[in-house]
Amino acid sequence: MTTTHLAEIAAEQQLLAYNARALEPFLSNFTEDVEVFEFPATLMYQGKATMRERYTLRFADEILHCVIVKRMVMGNTVIDQERVRMTLPEGPGVLEAIVIYEAREDKIAKITFIPGKKTPGEEL
Repeated sequence: MTTTHLAEIAAEQQLLAYNARALEPFLSNFTEDVEVFEFPATLMYQGKATMRERYTLRFADEILHCVIVKRMVMGNTVIDQERVRMTLPEGPGVLEAIVIYEAREDKIAKITFIPGKKTPGEEL
Protein backbone atom coordinates (compact mmCIF):
# COMPACT_ATOMS: atom_id res chain seq x y z
CA MET A 1 0.00 0.00 0.00
CA THR A 2 1.16 3.52 -0.71
CA THR A 3 1.87 6.07 2.00
CA THR A 4 -1.04 8.16 0.73
CA HIS A 5 -3.41 5.22 1.03
CA LEU A 6 -2.26 4.39 4.58
CA ALA A 7 -2.59 8.01 5.74
CA GLU A 8 -6.12 8.29 4.37
CA ILE A 9 -7.14 4.96 5.93
CA ALA A 10 -5.88 6.11 9.35
CA ALA A 11 -7.74 9.43 9.04
CA GLU A 12 -10.96 7.70 7.99
CA GLN A 13 -10.74 5.03 10.69
CA GLN A 14 -10.22 7.60 13.44
CA LEU A 15 -13.22 9.56 12.10
CA LEU A 16 -15.46 6.48 12.22
CA ALA A 17 -14.34 5.68 15.78
CA TYR A 18 -14.75 9.36 16.77
CA ASN A 19 -18.35 9.39 15.55
CA ALA A 20 -19.03 6.10 17.36
CA ARG A 21 -17.40 7.62 20.47
CA ALA A 22 -15.34 4.40 20.65
CA LEU A 23 -12.22 5.39 22.59
CA GLU A 24 -9.90 2.41 22.10
CA PRO A 25 -10.60 2.00 18.36
CA PHE A 26 -10.09 5.77 18.02
CA LEU A 27 -6.75 5.70 19.85
CA SER A 28 -5.51 2.71 17.84
CA ASN A 29 -5.04 5.04 14.86
CA PHE A 30 -2.37 7.16 16.59
CA THR A 31 1.30 6.64 17.46
CA GLU A 32 2.23 6.41 21.15
CA ASP A 33 4.08 9.74 20.87
CA VAL A 34 1.39 11.57 18.85
CA GLU A 35 1.78 15.36 18.92
CA VAL A 36 -1.24 17.68 18.83
CA PHE A 37 -0.80 21.32 17.82
CA GLU A 38 -2.90 24.41 17.35
CA PHE A 39 -1.84 26.17 14.16
CA PRO A 40 0.77 27.27 13.43
CA ALA A 41 3.00 25.53 15.98
CA THR A 42 1.59 25.68 19.52
CA LEU A 43 1.96 22.26 21.15
CA MET A 44 -1.31 21.48 22.94
CA TYR A 45 -0.27 18.05 24.21
CA GLN A 46 1.78 14.98 23.36
CA GLY A 47 1.27 11.27 23.81
CA LYS A 48 -1.53 8.79 23.57
CA ALA A 49 -2.04 8.74 27.37
CA THR A 50 -2.93 12.44 27.39
CA MET A 51 -5.07 11.96 24.30
CA ARG A 52 -6.96 9.20 26.14
CA GLU A 53 -7.73 11.56 29.05
CA ARG A 54 -8.93 14.35 26.77
CA TYR A 55 -11.08 12.18 24.52
CA THR A 56 -12.63 10.28 27.43
CA LEU A 57 -14.23 13.61 28.34
CA ARG A 58 -15.07 14.55 24.76
CA PHE A 59 -16.70 11.19 24.01
CA ALA A 60 -19.07 11.67 26.97
CA ASP A 61 -20.83 14.32 24.84
CA GLU A 62 -23.87 12.47 23.48
CA ILE A 63 -24.41 14.83 20.53
CA LEU A 64 -20.79 14.63 19.33
CA HIS A 65 -20.60 14.03 15.57
CA CYS A 66 -18.14 15.12 12.90
CA VAL A 67 -18.74 15.51 9.17
CA ILE A 68 -16.03 16.07 6.59
CA VAL A 69 -16.80 18.99 4.29
CA LYS A 70 -13.67 18.50 2.16
CA ARG A 71 -10.67 16.18 2.26
CA MET A 72 -7.31 16.50 0.54
CA VAL A 73 -4.64 13.81 0.61
CA MET A 74 -1.03 14.02 -0.48
CA GLY A 75 1.72 11.66 0.61
CA ASN A 76 1.53 11.10 4.35
CA THR A 77 -0.71 14.15 4.93
CA VAL A 78 -4.50 14.35 5.11
CA ILE A 79 -6.24 17.73 5.42
CA ASP A 80 -9.89 17.73 6.46
CA GLN A 81 -12.31 20.62 6.64
CA GLU A 82 -14.62 19.51 9.46
CA ARG A 83 -17.90 20.51 11.07
CA VAL A 84 -18.38 19.05 14.55
CA ARG A 85 -21.71 19.03 16.38
CA MET A 86 -20.94 19.22 20.08
CA THR A 87 -21.94 20.79 23.35
CA LEU A 88 -20.33 24.22 23.46
CA PRO A 89 -20.18 26.36 26.64
CA GLU A 90 -23.30 28.12 25.30
CA GLY A 91 -25.10 24.81 24.63
CA PRO A 92 -25.42 22.56 21.56
CA GLY A 93 -23.80 23.92 18.43
CA VAL A 94 -21.25 23.42 15.67
CA LEU A 95 -17.50 23.99 15.66
CA GLU A 96 -15.76 24.38 12.31
CA ALA A 97 -12.09 23.51 11.88
CA ILE A 98 -9.41 22.46 9.48
CA VAL A 99 -7.41 19.52 10.76
CA ILE A 100 -4.08 18.38 9.33
CA TYR A 101 -3.16 14.74 10.00
CA GLU A 102 0.41 13.60 9.35
CA ALA A 103 0.96 9.86 9.33
CA ARG A 104 4.00 7.73 10.06
CA GLU A 105 3.46 4.42 8.28
CA ASP A 106 -0.14 3.44 9.17
CA LYS A 107 -0.63 5.66 12.26
CA ILE A 108 -1.27 9.37 12.76
CA ALA A 109 1.82 10.93 14.38
CA LYS A 110 0.92 14.63 14.29
CA ILE A 111 -2.32 16.62 14.29
CA THR A 112 -2.58 20.35 13.70
CA PHE A 113 -5.89 22.11 14.40
CA ILE A 114 -6.88 25.36 12.73
CA PRO A 115 -9.97 26.37 14.68
CA GLY A 116 -12.82 28.10 12.90
CA LYS A 117 -16.04 29.61 14.09
CA LYS A 118 -18.29 28.23 16.82
CA THR A 119 -22.01 28.55 16.15
CA PRO A 120 -24.27 27.85 19.13
CA GLY A 121 -27.65 26.38 18.20
CA GLU A 122 -26.56 25.27 14.72
CA GLU A 123 -27.22 21.77 13.36
CA LEU A 124 -24.96 19.83 11.00
